[in-house]
Amino acid sequence: MEFKIPKPLKEEHEELHAELIKATEVKGKIGEAAKAVAEVLHPHYIKEEEYALPPLGLLRHLAEGKVTPEMAGVFRMTDRLKTVLPQLLKEHQAILEALRAMAETAKKEKKPEYARFAEKMILHARTEEEVLYPASILIGEYLKEKLNPPSKLW
Repeated sequence: MEFKIPKPLKEEHEELHAELIKATEVKGKIGEAAKAVAEVLHPHYIKEEEYALPPLGLLRHLAEGKVTPEMAGVFRMTDRLKTVLPQLLKEHQAILEALRAMAETAKKEKKPEYARFAEKMILHARTEEEVLYPASILIGEYLKEKLNPPSKLW
């Protein structure tokens, strides 16, 4: 079974990535600040796309009560996410520092559109930390219960 990132999340990631690329092409301090963001963000982004966000593609099926044995393939991703979550959160701290620096630079350079972009990225990171990563982990835990129910003790 193939696990796909929900289309709205995938499109949001692509949009943010495209905006960041544009910002890296700006001459001067804003471009430099954007490049610093891209440098810490890119490896993190790859990890998210590989195993942190694809489990979320099962949410609609699970909400409809559809559970199939093929869904157990998601355990590889959700177990990995659970294991490396502290590292992902640490990476977020570095990303947030770079984004805050970019926002400050944009304000000093009187380029509010880049400050707004940095703030949008910060909000996205918080959404991942508070909603998306926990939801992916819970999907794995839920499926483990459904697919491997504990034996009855009576």
